Amino acid sequence: MPSHNPLVAVYPGSFDPITNGHLDLIQRCAPLVDKLVVSVLRNAHKHPVFTLEERVAMLREVASPFRNVEVDCFDGLLVDYARQKQAKLLLRGIRAISDYEYELQMALMNRRLAPEIETMFMMAGEAYSFISSKLVKEVIGLGGNISGLVPPSVEEKLKQRFLGRA
Repeated sequence: MPSHNPLVAVYPGSFDPITNGHLDLIQRCAPLVDKLVVSVLRNAHKHPVFTLEERVAMLREVASPFRNVEVDCFDGLLVDYARQKQAKLLLRGIRAISDYEYELQMALMNRRLAPEIETMFMMAGEAYSFISSKLVKEVIGLGGNISGLVPPSVEEKLKQRFLGRA
């Protein structure tokens, strides 16, 4: 009987912060694979609101109900990291045509670098198609209501960071 090679997928991102759109993709992809590695990109060129450690902790908290989800972090080329994790699939979310154009370029480059690794695009759920981490930060920074856009625990952390209160 042939041995089963587990299907491992990597869902990379900055997750600054994780939104309900990100969580929706995790929830929808987790049942499709044996293991889903949600990994925070360590990017020296960006200036995130939350530290790498804070983003990993928030992800671990909200992803804890999913037994086959692992939270990690990486830097360097995504395909090198995916190989290290023995992943055969990269998960990318698409909200709009503008996302697709960028994501297509990345997927084609990743395919050139690692033809054995496929990219799977998942459409954002309709309720989440307009949400981005950047937009959430802009709204909370201006004192707006972000309820329903991020998990409640993340909303509290955003209020503490931007408004100095919980």
